[in-house]
Amino acid sequence: MKYVLYILFALTLGSIFAGFILDVPYAEKLIGFGVAGLFLIVFPIFAYYRWKDKDVKDYMLTKENLQKMREREGDDRTL
Repeated sequence: MKYVLYILFALTLGSIFAGFILDVPYAEKLIGFGVAGLFLIVFPIFAYYRWKDKDVKDYMLTKENLQKMREREGDDRTL
């Protein structure tokens, strides 16, 4: 999965840079497809890849997590 992301990222950036560098009639389309691919394909796959094994409850502000944060803050003050 990681290598697929690298390849897709390189292809989209290559398309964007080719659109800026090449003097062809479809240069604007290269830039557009590169940007669309980056934000509609690469970023969602990257977000899924990074969050697939995480528990969302660890990142939510619940009463238990707030209590843990307060306990850690109290521990830091004693140092």
